[in-house]
Amino acid sequence: MVEEHIGPVIHASSVYETEPWGFQSENYFLNMVIEVETGLRPSGFAGRILMIESFLGRIREGKGYKSRIIDIDILLYDKRVIKTKVLVIPHPRIHERRFVLIPFSEIAEDLIHPVLGKRIRELLKRARMKARLSLTINRYLRSCSSPSRR
Repeated sequence: MVEEHIGPVIHASSVYETEPWGFQSENYFLNMVIEVETGLRPSGFAGRILMIESFLGRIREGKGYKSRIIDIDILLYDKRVIKTKVLVIPHPRIHERRFVLIPFSEIAEDLIHPVLGKRIRELLKRARMKARLSLTINRYLRSCSSPSRR
């Protein structure tokens, strides 16, 4: 659906199974990072993501973390920094989340975070040093390739 509604997937990481972060849940999560080429502006990109989540059955209710069927975040958009009431890019907690940084480093370890000025691999190294040891992150599926790139 991302390729159909947003643009071609250029790179896709492996999929990682991760225990919940920030709340209690019996459900584990599947996480991956993709790089997408798009002609959409950031607000249009975000709108398409919400549309895809809705198509897949996501119902947004209330605030805070909870189990959900799908959650798509915009981590970066080129080197742009955007802060509005509805859109913050880069995602404000990339540097805290190993479950984001591990797959991100697979596809773009040398990419520099436009606010923190650090490479993704450096952010991952720092996050690993600060990480609580009990957070489980396991590779679930090796690199996924885009249907248009097979």
